[in-house]
Amino acid sequence: MKKIVAVLSLVLLLASCQEQKKMAFVNRSEVINDYQEKIDIEAKFKDREDNFNKKSDSIGKAFQLEYQQFQMAASKMSQAKQQEQGQAFNQKSQVLQQQLQFEQQQLQQAFSKEMDSVMSTMKTYVENYGKTNGYSFIFGTSDLTSTVMYGEEVSDISDEILKGLNDAYKKEE
Repeated sequence: MKKIVAVLSLVLLLASCQEQKKMAFVNRSEVINDYQEKIDIEAKFKDREDNFNKKSDSIGKAFQLEYQQFQMAASKMSQAKQQEQGQAFNQKSQVLQQQLQFEQQQLQQAFSKEMDSVMSTMKTYVENYGKTNGYSFIFGTSDLTSTVMYGEEVSDISDEILKGLNDAYKKEE
């Protein structure tokens, strides 16, 4: 019995002497929202969206003006001619709407693709940071989901991650 207790004590002693796992967490929302590359992409796509909206408004106003002119001229047309012209306007309207919808989808897809790239860059950077700095685990937290319910302030490496990401992005420019 004494030998079993001695062996168990030795095992517990050895287990307690194992290296402490180095852990930290990153506030993903904070890092991504302040990451300069993301800010630049949002600004670029805001400009593109503004240009698209101006183009869309311009096309809409031109079509509306053309339709108003048709309505004024329609009173002088035969019923058959009015129907024919009305159908032509409906078709033109549908084509314009489809074209604008397609362009808007293209814009959204391009934005999503670039944002996915930003998220991938952040994930890769955190992974490399963890390996380089001897972390066993780096957890993530955000406004929407959280794998960290509590962490000491000293375990929050969000600022170091953000600084490193922004420095790396500046070097790319």
